[in-house]
Formats: sequence, C-alpha cells, structure tokens
Amino acid sequence: MTLWMALVLGLVQGIAEFLPISSSGHLALLEHFFRFEEPDNLFNILLHFATLIAVCVVYRRDIADMIVEFFRAIGTLISGTGSREGKPPEARRLVLLIILGTLPLFLVLPFNDFVEGLAAYPVFISFALMATGLILYLADKRGGGKKTARNATVKDVLLIGLAQGAATIPGLSRSGCTISAGMAVGLDRKFAVRYSFLLSLPAVLGATLLEVVKTARDASALDPSRIPMYIAGMLVAGVVGYFAIQLVKLLADKGKFGGFAYYCWAVGLIALVASFAVR
Repeated sequence: MTLWMALVLGLVQGIAEFLPISSSGHLALLEHFFRFEEPDNLFNILLHFATLIAVCVVYRRDIADMIVEFFRAIGTLISGTGSREGKPPEARRLVLLIILGTLPLFLVLPFNDFVEGLAAYPVFISFALMATGLILYLADKRGGGKKTARNATVKDVLLIGLAQGAATIPGLSRSGCTISAGMAVGLDRKFAVRYSFLLSLPAVLGATLLEVVKTARDASALDPSRIPMYIAGMLVAGVVGYFAIQLVKLLADKGKFGGFAYYCWAVGLIALVASFAVR
C-alpha cells in the first residue's frame, strides 16, 4: 500500500462513512475495478476509528452529558433513589436507547465472515447500492415525525438497531439505513441523524478495541513501515468525516436527504454494467 492509496482510501472512508452512500461498498468497488491493494484489517479499523473521533468531536456535548448521566444512573441504582427522581434526564435516556439499539448487532456476529465475503462480488454490491438508493428515496419522501430521546420507544430503537445490523452488508449504507429507519418509525429528522451517528460509537469502538488486542498479541500483524500510511489515512478520514457529518445534518434538516438516492442509483448502475464489461 502506497501513501497516495492510503490518502484516497481515507478520503473515501471519511466521505462515505457518513454520507449515506456506503463506505464498504465504495472501498470494495475501488479495490475491484481500480486494482487497489486490499488494505489490511488494522488499516480498515483505524479508518473507522478516525471517523469515530469525528463523531465524538461533533457530538462532544451529547457524549459528555451521557457519560455524566451514566454514572449518575449507577449512583441512583446503588442508593435506591431512582424511583423518587421522576422522569430521567434526556441524556440518561439516550444512553439506554443506544445500548438497546446496539443489541441487534450481536445477531450478525455468527454470519460475520459470510457478510464480509460478499465484498468480493461487485454485482451484489451494485444491487445493494441501488437498494440503498431506494431506502433513502422512500424515507425522505414519507419518513419523519416528532419523536426524540424523550419519547422514542424500545421498539423504535430495536428496529433501528436491526437496520444497523443489516447495513453490515457491503453496499448498504449504515448511516442511510439507520437514519431512514429512524424517520420511518417517526423520529424527528434532526434526532434521527443525531441518534444514528451516536449509535455508531459502541460498534466502532468495540471493533477497534478487538483489533488492537489482536495486533498486540501478534507483533507480526503490525508492519512499522506502514505506520505513516496509517496516520495519513486516519487524518484524512477524520477531517473529511467531520465535514461530512455537518453536511448530512444540514441536508436532512432541509429535507434534501433523499438526493443521495440518485447518486447511489447511478453508481450502482455503472458498477453493474462495468461488472459485466470488465472481466
């Protein structure tokens, strides 16, 4: 892997991780059609970690409030004063909603190898991208309500969690599926975007920690010569990801979220034609 390749992959990751166009699908198509060397798993995880940092920067106040309320909730459980507090603060309820929304991911774990293997089939990714476009189009035309962290239900967040689990399939956008599912169950557009990005934190953090532990156990998994590429890719992914989040927030708020559907349809169709033309 060369430096310029690391920069390109970081750019694609930063854009496609948050714009609802599927980072996994785009990276797989780049590797297939442009003969990019498949990056090692550690590099992929580090790119995701860089975008996680971008989420933390954008939603730093939410995250700080949730951390405080998490420990306050533990305190009330220990002291037994929870029943006298009335309705929990929004940040505390948001912690619970994120935990519940993450649970469906465990259903995907037994099929992880199979799902990752789908990235080798550009025809499949083409149809998955076009499916993403359809999801975005329908959600933007018909979705959206008034629910927020104060009145979203367990059923709502479990359905969004299932959408996140389905989006592990290459070509299906995680942000697109979760934001669309949020609007479909009646979440306010702004909260649907906010919840979607906050929901990504446990999954990405967990995957990063597992890979770090794996690398620490196997010293040969880390090639010191690739460290500059890792750093360059992470910097690009993090900075670009920050601005991509701001763009999604703006477009979703203005009802322009479905515009990404046309892009997904175009890329999916081009990739489908190219899959049969390039052998």
